[in-house]
Amino acid sequence: MNFASVNGIVVPAADARVSVLDNGFAFGDSVYEVMRTYGRSPFEPGRHFRRLRASAARLGFEIPHSDAELLGQVEALVAKSEPGESYVRIVVSRGVGDCSYDFSRIERPTVVMIQKPLAAYPARHYEEGIRIAAVDVRRNHPRALDPAIKSSNLLNNILAVREAQARGCDEPLLLNQDGFLAEGASTNLFIVWEGALLTPPLSAGILAGITREVVLELAASLGTPCHQKPLHLDALLGADEAFMTSTTREIVPVHKVDDELIGDGRPGPYTCQLMDAFHAYAPSHCGQAALTAAAIPSARTSG
Repeated sequence: MNFASVNGIVVPAADARVSVLDNGFAFGDSVYEVMRTYGRSPFEPGRHFRRLRASAARLGFEIPHSDAELLGQVEALVAKSEPGESYVRIVVSRGVGDCSYDFSRIERPTVVMIQKPLAAYPARHYEEGIRIAAVDVRRNHPRALDPAIKSSNLLNNILAVREAQARGCDEPLLLNQDGFLAEGASTNLFIVWEGALLTPPLSAGILAGITREVVLELAASLGTPCHQKPLHLDALLGADEAFMTSTTREIVPVHKVDDELIGDGRPGPYTCQLMDAFHAYAPSHCGQAALTAAAIPSARTSG
């Protein structure tokens, strides 16, 4: 059975209810985070909550709980679930209104958490790599809808995914309005070029991915040169290796872009080294310890 929490009240997911007058439903006026567990403990909660607050701030409302309270609610939800790892989606809307743009009538945000078993991706995705599609759908322009806001309005992503699926691919790759590489529908992109790790900068109009951030730190710790720079599609097609990152997929190699092989078509040594490093890192950066660590100022790589 899957569970959900609505303003702190945990119920079976099928019984959870949110008002039809909620701005999240009526206008897509909400932000979200997706978390996963290792050993049934939420991965990097501090980083996720930091980004959740930044998204809400850009929309002009606040998250109505401390990080410790949010973590407690996530842990209570996971504790109700069956054995195994969990996917947890946190959605925070501006709150219940009256289907108008009069935001003064809204009393407080609505906080919803949804838990389900974490679905395993096919082993071949990691052993052989995935096929991605450089789709025609463009990333939202930051002056229209800033991709730095992890908004529940995902129509841009849905259109891109549908196009990629129609081409028989596993994930879309969107370019921005200037023709530079941006990101996938739920992933960030990395390429390996002559021994250096390259990834589009946040200024390309991408989301600051949590796994992206961790990978940049891990690569630096391994002595791999890392550069955030604008990239054209030709750079990807000519790369030695490429991979995508996300919370649920971790690090997944890219085998092909449409019908073009990347490198020799197999997961490369830099990708495999980072996959191993991430698998060693993740289980020890969960729960309260990770929340405390995230609150301590550090020289983390931006992203």
